[in-house]
Amino acid sequence: MANNKSKQIFADNLRYYMNKNGKNGINIIDDLNIKNSTFYNWLSAETYPRIDKIELLADYFGITKADLVEDRTKTNKKSTGKEPVDLDKALSEEGMAMFDGQPLSEEYKRALLAMLNTMKDNGK
Repeated sequence: MANNKSKQIFADNLRYYMNKNGKNGINIIDDLNIKNSTFYNWLSAETYPRIDKIELLADYFGITKADLVEDRTKTNKKSTGKEPVDLDKALSEEGMAMFDGQPLSEEYKRALLAMLNTMKDNGK
């Protein structure tokens, strides 16, 4: 049985990937034929899904099972602030690839990245 922290990590990750993919609960419930109460219990960290449902959700979002169950806010390495910024990582994985439910254009991503780098350089 999953502990409360594991339930909350899963719920947070599920919410993150829903937002990242522009999906809401109704979309997922309908697309994957999941019971309404079951889905919302996962989303509110009341219950933890079985592994087959985790795999179903991972396949749905095109991610790994670990992406749903591991704490994505923890990092294993410390940043010095001097590493080059990877456009896809900075604007996609960090949840900035969407605005108002729409994906950002590559041109907008580059402009945003340039602005962020300028702000970082000026903050030294």
